[in-house]
Amino acid sequence: MRMNRVPVCVSRPARSIVRVKASAEVSAPVTCTPEQRQKLIGELKETYAAYDKAPPSQKFEFSGDVLAAYQAAKAGGALAKWGAWTEAPLARRTVMQGELRQVGIKQPGMIAVPSTRNDAAFLATVVVSTSLTAVLAGAVLPGDWGFFSSYLIGSISFVVLGIGSTQPGLLQFFIDKFSQVYPDYRARVIRHEAAHLLAGYLVGCPITSYSVEVNRERVEFAEARLQKRLIERTLTDAEIDSLAIMAVAGIAAEGQQYEEVLGQTADLMDLQRIMLRASTAMSNQQQQNMTRWAVFAAGSLLRQYKKEHESVIEAMSRGASVMECVDAIEAVKRD
Repeated sequence: MRMNRVPVCVSRPARSIVRVKASAEVSAPVTCTPEQRQKLIGELKETYAAYDKAPPSQKFEFSGDVLAAYQAAKAGGALAKWGAWTEAPLARRTVMQGELRQVGIKQPGMIAVPSTRNDAAFLATVVVSTSLTAVLAGAVLPGDWGFFSSYLIGSISFVVLGIGSTQPGLLQFFIDKFSQVYPDYRARVIRHEAAHLLAGYLVGCPITSYSVEVNRERVEFAEARLQKRLIERTLTDAEIDSLAIMAVAGIAAEGQQYEEVLGQTADLMDLQRIMLRASTAMSNQQQQNMTRWAVFAAGSLLRQYKKEHESVIEAMSRGASVMECVDAIEAVKRD
């Protein structure tokens, strides 16, 4: 996400958008003429333009206009699928681990289990490369140069292993960069982030931005939907359900495509933050079941809207804007 770091005040444009109160009732589909749709989508694009120009300190404030524009477009019939999942949501229930196979998760036992693939490959590469280089330096360089060079190069492995054991976060940048050597890296990231974007759209969240760049793989919209900082309020069960599905949608998408889920650590941390804001504190067992249910619900959503998911993946692969991703979702014809 591009951020303007110049400390200036950006005035919010006057809006003609009326905020629409969310309703749990299923309303009849609203149709609009091409001219009306063009007007509503035009207003939504204007709010995105204002949001992009806003400095970081005012992003949250401007997200309210984005939410209002989505609500107006939905009410006017311009965005038929925005919030569609909330019209007939999946009720929360106890979900057993094996049930995740019903929604296409290949290895349910790997859900919520941190992957060590990238870490192990990085450390093995460092140890092997430094060991070989140390041996080569000792054999090629003359006298003391060969002795001290091989000693110093070989000690790199111990330094890296020591940091990995005590402060693993310091190595994360290098591990993330190294992980890009895997052929499936970019495909995984795009599939993961496309699932977040689609799930957020279907549960009625304003999608403010997304990124598939290393260390910036995020789709942002949770607090924009609440119009409150997450730490400032408790959440209702309905809000927790929607936010939980968004949080783990990427996990479900990876689990449906691959045997091992790599990008789940940050998502599980987001889910933990959401569950901690519940009006009634959840026990450890309830949190574990909530995680399984959220993955089950997200998997169900992705199977139901599989064509839309693939369409967003294609759009993200070519660097499409948020509005282009929205158009890709809406353009898919439902059977």
